[in-house]
Amino acid sequence: MKPAERRRARKFAVQAIYQWQMTQANVGEIVEQFMVDQDLSKTDVEYFRGLVAGVSQTCEELDTKLAPYLARKREEMDLVDTAILRLAMFELSKRDDVPYKVVINEAIELAKEFAAEDSHKYVNGVLDKFIVSQKMRQSN
Repeated sequence: MKPAERRRARKFAVQAIYQWQMTQANVGEIVEQFMVDQDLSKTDVEYFRGLVAGVSQTCEELDTKLAPYLARKREEMDLVDTAILRLAMFELSKRDDVPYKVVINEAIELAKEFAAEDSHKYVNGVLDKFIVSQKMRQSN
């Protein structure tokens, strides 16, 4: 799969995850709505589906993994930041085929596009702290 097709999948996934967080609507219905309403040509559609389903199914686990690295409670965070961090944590913890540097870079780019002005710095900091802690665990 081409990197640009995965990038588009992540872009749509963040939007779908955000919608799910806002509405608590059925994830399958949200995905199908995207399939109809959005131009998903040049998008890795299966990756998009897998990201949205994976984040929704493992949301509590992802939040637990993120919690030690957040500067504030997840409930107090902006929902766009939350969607981006959940997506990145899903890829970091469940997608061994994606290098962590790619995940972090993509999360930063998504934050620049969708989130508040300096959110990309916060997203980068949270994910960097997670990666450092994982490397330290592996070396011990």
